[in-house]
Amino acid sequence: MTENITLDKVKKGTSIKIIRIPQGDSRIQLLRMGIIEGDKIICLERLPGGTVVIQKNRQEIAVGHSLAKQIMILPE
Repeated sequence: MTENITLDKVKKGTSIKIIRIPQGDSRIQLLRMGIIEGDKIICLERLPGGTVVIQKNRQEIAVGHSLAKQIMILPE
């Protein structure tokens, strides 16, 4: 059984796979940044205030804490 983990709980340096992104405006925002379900990404940094910096391919993206809490992930 796999535990549901959200992006805000990921540790720096961890490789993860996105399994679900939220609906609505948050989904549109993530799609514009190129983040979709099934993406394999790496957590580069965790900043004060809960912001998570992720890397997809060669692109670095900062995701705010409230949005990170809505993104379901699986550790790779």
